[in-house]
Amino acid sequence: MRAVHTVAEIRAAEDALMARLPEGALMQRAVAGLVTVCAGLLDGVYGARVVVLAGAGNNGGDALWAGARLARRGAHADAVLLNPEKAHAEGLAAFRAAGGRIVGPDGVNGALAAADLVLDGILGIGGRGGLRGEAAELAQLLGAGRTAGAVVAVDLPSGVDPDTGETPGPHVVADHTVTFGTGKAALVIDPAAAAAGVVHAVDIGLTPYLPEPGLTVLDDADVAALLPDPGRESDKYSRGVVGVLAGSGEYPGAAVLAVGGALHGGAGMVRYAGPGAVATEVRARWPEAIAGPSPDTVGRVQAWTIGSGLGSGREADVAAALAAGLPVLVDADGLRSLPERFTGSALLTPHAGELARLLGVERDEVEARRLHHARAAAARWNAVVLLKGSTTVLASPDGRVRVNPTGTSALAAAGTGDVLAGLAGSLLAGGLSPLDAGSVAAYAHGLAGQRAAAASGYPSAGDVLAELPAVLRSLRGALP
Repeated sequence: MRAVHTVAEIRAAEDALMARLPEGALMQRAVAGLVTVCAGLLDGVYGARVVVLAGAGNNGGDALWAGARLARRGAHADAVLLNPEKAHAEGLAAFRAAGGRIVGPDGVNGALAAADLVLDGILGIGGRGGLRGEAAELAQLLGAGRTAGAVVAVDLPSGVDPDTGETPGPHVVADHTVTFGTGKAALVIDPAAAAAGVVHAVDIGLTPYLPEPGLTVLDDADVAALLPDPGRESDKYSRGVVGVLAGSGEYPGAAVLAVGGALHGGAGMVRYAGPGAVATEVRARWPEAIAGPSPDTVGRVQAWTIGSGLGSGREADVAAALAAGLPVLVDADGLRSLPERFTGSALLTPHAGELARLLGVERDEVEARRLHHARAAAARWNAVVLLKGSTTVLASPDGRVRVNPTGTSALAAAGTGDVLAGLAGSLLAGGLSPLDAGSVAAYAHGLAGQRAAAASGYPSAGDVLAELPAVLRSLRGALP
């Protein structure tokens, strides 16, 4: 599991650690890791051209110290000081002592054009509100490709919001980011994460001083440990029975895909509720599914998946499923019939447009503030909200957040959300909490998308569904 902490938590941990270390030792730990990554990116340090963009404060100090170390190893190091009067004194002295050169305004374009590597030390985790003035101009130059070398952000790209993943104004777009101590929301949540490039984590000893994280990113082992594991005495009922209320005459494939996702999710039985013609298609593809025309005719279930391709005119069926008081996943058209507030276990799976409609805002606002709006919806409906998109964010009403790391553009195809809904609903029926069910489903779904893309280039939802068994099998193999 990767932990993500807030700026306030990081500052407190840094203070606690620095109280036990000699002055400047913590910065030198960070600089050592930064230099190691930079050296690995260069085709030899000796003779390489490095440009340091240094703002005031410790972030600029990290960059200047790194420039000094690279200069001592034979690099030609130039520095652009955005606020010379407030430049980090020790870092600047070390940079000059190592032979580094300070570049004035007239030399910036030439230095960037010749650079093999640019270090972005303009703003650190204390920065807010986007870049302004000369800093914004430098970010624009970098974005316009004025340097052929790699842009390496120090801790995070300057101008992004570290705690939210928002990009409130001009900001640096990096090829690589070297981050220190723990994760930041800006490195895992879009749109800021898209500006981070490849993220390299450097351990500087903060972990013992950090609290339990409110935001996490799961890995294979975490997900494998959450997967339901039927025991020797399990039967189809104890493994869970999931009801699927999906599909319509207009969208029969949504039912087929959702039921398919549910069958792969570990539940012992899937009961489909829908029109006769759609039920016939479902049974033809999945003969193990049991079908009936409405929620009250399919028999007892332990969780419901509602809404994929449901269309209009099924409000009574949605109300009946919601009134059952069972764990429920609500997707797509089902989101139009939400109760005022959930009192039981609920998982909502909107994309940005659907969440925008629910919250009464524009889609662009949701895309720009994914974490904020997912949290707002979780609190509003007392439900876990799985916001689909470039980075899938899961927000729980208790404040916990998880970010799925396996997302891929291969999932930007009709029907893939139906597969996800069925899979997550099956995990709910298998006994997982909404947060765990959504996390496991999103993770496995993303891996299936990656595998499908590797096999066919532009996979369909059916291709993604077909990869789920192999993905789940490989995840189980991740357990020690």
